[in-house]
Amino acid sequence: MTVVDWTRDDTTLIYVDHFLTPPTLYLADLASGSPWRLLQRLHATFDTTGLVALRRHATASDGVRIPYWIIGRESDLQGNPRPCLLYGYGGYRIPVDSPRYLETVGFSWLEPGGVYAIASIRGGGEFGPAWHRAARREKRQVAFDDFTAVAEALISSGVTTPERLAIRGGSNGGLLTAVCMIQRPELFGAVISEMPVLDISRFHLLLQGAWWVDEFGNPDDPNDYRMLMGYSPYQNIKEDTCYPPVLFTSSSTDDRVHPGHARKMVAKMQALGHDEVWYVEHRDGGHSAGIEPEAKARATATLFEFLRAKIGIS
Repeated sequence: MTVVDWTRDDTTLIYVDHFLTPPTLYLADLASGSPWRLLQRLHATFDTTGLVALRRHATASDGVRIPYWIIGRESDLQGNPRPCLLYGYGGYRIPVDSPRYLETVGFSWLEPGGVYAIASIRGGGEFGPAWHRAARREKRQVAFDDFTAVAEALISSGVTTPERLAIRGGSNGGLLTAVCMIQRPELFGAVISEMPVLDISRFHLLLQGAWWVDEFGNPDDPNDYRMLMGYSPYQNIKEDTCYPPVLFTSSSTDDRVHPGHARKMVAKMQALGHDEVWYVEHRDGGHSAGIEPEAKARATATLFEFLRAKIGIS
């Protein structure tokens, strides 16, 4: 909400943006109480008929209530299991639950009948510094446990099943989904790990990795190293474990997370005999998937085609 000129009158610009509502701008006079006047609204990109966005909570292993958004057809959120995509980040005090129009997810996933969930796990910035500190450094496992708690809540509430639940995250979120895949492989039907940090023993030696020591810990410190090796995906992948289908992505021009993380992880998993491991490396885009609209669209289409193939949607 923005006051146009408080010294003259109570005319106000009101901006509205939500998961199922395109960005919209209204003009209102708060003194008169007259209806808001629509100034402009971006075109809708998908049909929202029957879709709802609900706020729910999962209970973490230590009893803390973890909020998450769930978006889908109302009938599917009440015990009619559907393919579900769960997104998370959980780091650097960055919030991910601010409602924004789901332009691409809407027509690629929601409109065809999928369910989308966003987990506000600890480590992020949804609830201030304490929420972040609760999953920082030696407490990092808290973020992974929170994420799996949300996944379990989606399953136990009948929204989805393990075979039809996929998880997605990028950068620190790519680490999140890779760790959860290794620690709880039976809980997921597919995994997407984008631009991920995966070899935690060497992250501080590559590109901007030295800046992340305060977030993760210092691999050069023996105590920190033991802690980090407890969850580092690259070091903890096993030969005799059945992992869900996983798609890793990276960028050749990434200046934050070196593509070597994903390259090594894929090579090791394939060498250990894990068949359903895929890798896409974008040629440009830095710490994202491409620069040109066509490249971005192709990257996004690849992700959703992977999901359709692995957890199904009609």
